[in-house]
Amino acid sequence: QVTLVESGGGSVQAGESLRLSCVASEPTFSKYAVAWFRQAPGQEREFVAAIRWDGGGSRYADSVTGRFTASRDNSENTAYLQMSSLKPEDTAVYYCAARSGSYHGDEYDYWGQGTQVTVSS
Repeated sequence: QVTLVESGGGSVQAGESLRLSCVASEPTFSKYAVAWFRQAPGQEREFVAAIRWDGGGSRYADSVTGRFTASRDNSENTAYLQMSSLKPEDTAVYYCAARSGSYHGDEYDYWGQGTQVTVSS
């Protein structure tokens, strides 16, 4: 069982940046693919980004490509989501998730509690 804890959310102005962190409770995290999802009020949860277990591959939603970057430091059991050029439509609760399979998968086994990101215009 892996516990994930996100942090780094906050309130920023459009155009600014934030970096989210996702810290895992177990070193087995280093073998898991990690993804970031977000959910805005009244909307379904949507995929944002995913990164391979070794950081050797990543993929992004079209809406964030070129602005967001997923990374990880397995020695720290931590994954990151660097968010730049933030827009008001990026406002949501952001969740990290982990799974033991491919980072191309859609279903994740472990989820964090979420961190709020609010972008004002």
